[in-house]
Amino acid sequence: MALKRRNKVSATFSMASMTDIIFLLLIFFMITSTMVSPNAIKVLLPQGKEQTSAKPLARVIIDKDLNYYTAFGNEDEMPIALEQLPTFLKNCAAKEPEMYVALYADESIPYREIVRVLNIANENHFKMVLATRPPEKNDGVK
Repeated sequence: MALKRRNKVSATFSMASMTDIIFLLLIFFMITSTMVSPNAIKVLLPQGKEQTSAKPLARVIIDKDLNYYTAFGNEDEMPIALEQLPTFLKNCAAKEPEMYVALYADESIPYREIVRVLNIANENHFKMVLATRPPEKNDGVK
């Protein structure tokens, strides 16, 4: 006795529900990715010693005795008080609106001094670059 199936199994598969799910997931990830904002200070770091800045540069230098020096472009460094730094940077920005501010800080100074300068730049919407020296070559000799 041969049993026959009443319903035939279809070899086709409908992708309509799968595309709906993928579309909803895509919308979900697009919305949630724009809401995420990291709590970090965005700083442009120099990429190499051979690369030069195409835009004018204002320099802020902090030495190991916590003395502040400033310069714009190719000018020589002049001593300045921390309270006068925002005025100096605003004058530089008036000369060149697309300037960068390079911060050269001695490695022995407290971190709070660097943060003070970064806060001044952030309040006035200046683009900051933290200047670092190239890594020293370790030839196995100490």
